[in-house]
Amino acid sequence: MDVLLQQAINGLVLGSMYALVALGYTMVYGIINLINFAHGEVLMVGALTAWSLIGVLQPAWPQAPGWLVLLLATLLACVAAAALNFCIEKIAYKRLRNAPKLAPLITAIGMSILLQTLAMIVWKPNYKPFPTLLPNEPIAIGEAVITPIQLMILGVTVVALAILSWLVNRTKLGRAMRATAENPRVASLMGVKPDWVISATFIIGAVLATIAGVMWASNYGTAHHAMGFLPGLKAFTAAVFGGIGNLGGAVVGGVLLGLIESIGSGYLGELTGGVLGSQYTDILAFIVLILILTLRPSGLLGERVADRA
Repeated sequence: MDVLLQQAINGLVLGSMYALVALGYTMVYGIINLINFAHGEVLMVGALTAWSLIGVLQPAWPQAPGWLVLLLATLLACVAAAALNFCIEKIAYKRLRNAPKLAPLITAIGMSILLQTLAMIVWKPNYKPFPTLLPNEPIAIGEAVITPIQLMILGVTVVALAILSWLVNRTKLGRAMRATAENPRVASLMGVKPDWVISATFIIGAVLATIAGVMWASNYGTAHHAMGFLPGLKAFTAAVFGGIGNLGGAVVGGVLLGLIESIGSGYLGELTGGVLGSQYTDILAFIVLILILTLRPSGLLGERVADRA
């Protein structure tokens, strides 16, 4: 039971980060039917930008508490990532909205490789230790432990998801997003500006990815130019798992995938005496993807996006 509790805590933390990134995938897909495979690289750019800003803010403001430095760096990194994702949509995807689906997919993969290469040039390919700005004394929960950083991840994720839910369901922008997802041409006749809505969706996705990237770097203590590839791929798996195009499905898929990875790898290590374990965690995620695509392609919660005329 102690192993189960510890792995469940680890899985909730991991799944929370997957959920934030998966929401970016599912929002973009729900509105323009595009899988933005460069989304993981936006996470990476956000984390590395925050790392650079922390390196500037700490010497310039040495008396500032760590949480405030982390907050300011994250907010500024969100602005930078939002601007990047806005430009990606305008430059790489806008002209391909009516193209065959293979064209934007290949463009997204190319944009992912381009961003990785540019990040490697700007920040160099070496791994960078991410500063520990929050207390790191573990808190005991029975025989399991949780760190303040992990508590922050869970809290920030809950707040971010609540704000996004309110935005989509209770605001004018949210109504415009839902209308554009149903039919952009009809929505434009009703006064909605689809271009503006699509850009807003990419910006919101970038903010969520940046928050997830900073939390990922804080939790694992490192950042580098390729850090967004695997989380991005797993977040896509989570979006498909829950039902891509469904915001609730992205959250459910992310949390379940994190739990499956953590609990599966924990018990795999226990059962095999450490021969198999954490190094096989990635396999579990893609086994889930294969099973879902084979048995239920629409995902656990299905897809709420209507077919367009």
